[in-house]
Amino acid sequence: QVQLVESGGGSVQAGTSLTLSCTASGRRTLSTYAMAWFRRVPGKDHECVAAMPWTGDSTSYADSVKGRFAISRDNAKMTAYLQMYSLEPEDTAVYYCAAQPFGVNRLFIARAYEYWGRGTQVTVSS
Repeated sequence: QVQLVESGGGSVQAGTSLTLSCTASGRRTLSTYAMAWFRRVPGKDHECVAAMPWTGDSTSYADSVKGRFAISRDNAKMTAYLQMYSLEPEDTAVYYCAAQPFGVNRLFIARAYEYWGRGTQVTVSS
């Protein structure tokens, strides 16, 4: 069982940056897990904004955040990150991290992930 805890959310002005962290526990390593960041606004489904397969050799982004967001991981710290730059009001959402053992396919599909954090709110004002 893997427990994920997000942190780093908050209320910021448009155009600024924010970094979210996702710290894992319950396993000795994070290196065998695909990691992803999803976001959700009321009335809509989870939207994947960034994902990385367990191999860590690639990253993928939603078109809406490409060039502004960056996903990374530090296996030694059991932590994944989402760096968000040039934030826009449309980025306002609850952000969740998700993990899947040895995940390589369907990385943008919420159902592909077994483990989820509880989310952290990001609010961007204009």
